Amino acid sequence: MTHTEIEITAELVHDLLRDQHPDLADRPVRLGARGWDNQLWRLGDDLAVRLPWATPAADTLLRKEYAWVPALAPYLPLRIPVPQRLGEPSERFPRPWIVTTWVPGEPADRAPVTRAPEAADTLAAFLTALHRPAPTGAPAGRDRGGPLTDHAEAFAGQLASVTELGLVPDPDAVRAVWEDAAAAPHWTGPALWLHGDLHPANVLTTDGTLSGVIDFGDLCAGDPACDLAAPWTLLPDGAADRFYGAYQPTPDAATLRRARGWAVLRALSGILIADAGVRGRPGGKPTWGPPAHATLRRLLATASH
Repeated sequence: MTHTEIEITAELVHDLLRDQHPDLADRPVRLGARGWDNQLWRLGDDLAVRLPWATPAADTLLRKEYAWVPALAPYLPLRIPVPQRLGEPSERFPRPWIVTTWVPGEPADRAPVTRAPEAADTLAAFLTALHRPAPTGAPAGRDRGGPLTDHAEAFAGQLASVTELGLVPDPDAVRAVWEDAAAAPHWTGPALWLHGDLHPANVLTTDGTLSGVIDFGDLCAGDPACDLAAPWTLLPDGAADRFYGAYQPTPDAATLRRARGWAVLRALSGILIADAGVRGRPGGKPTWGPPAHATLRRLLATASH
């Protein structure tokens, strides 16, 4: 992570708004969250300002959201942050930034789903609506939506790391799930719109069920299996079957196998990020640990299905 050299404060956000969007500058500003790529500042009750503060790629991701998300939002049955304004780089702040709608709720890594049937149906409806053929010129994923086999080296490295740290009790069983997924036939259908980053910190809950999806920085076109890992990573035990029964069109067997491979990758990454947080390392997030471990447990418990 390469934090920006300029400290982001409420005063800076006010100054940027006053310079470029003065009609919004009189709204109260307060910190909402510090994410992986961006900081999020509440702007009144219904808007938020997202400013890149880490990772050089954040600038491109924000511009991508501003360009593509508004056209998708009307079709989606969950609330998402819809870009409203674009802020250009300036002497005050040398990177682009955006103003979006604010989505209420708690991240699922802090407030997990407890109402499994409702959440499974809601998630299935959201991804059914999102997974439409993307137009020509739609963005390609940074490392999402392509062949699962492109991630074989990353999987091997992650599995070696969690094994060395003693964080996974049965690495051979994890490897077996991955190898089955990697052996599945590749996606041959049209490139579909994907969220690309449906981990628990990017999904919001209210009263035990899903209420919003945030951070469309990895929006891309490709194989839906990348997103169809979500029931393993977001829903309680036993809810994946209900999700796959509600999602349309019904995924074929190869897509279901690839989705399990994507879920393994997400779980291993989450375990390592959580461990870094426990050890106080930059970028670490301890709250990512429980859902990541639960994901692996679910996958291994259903390995024979």
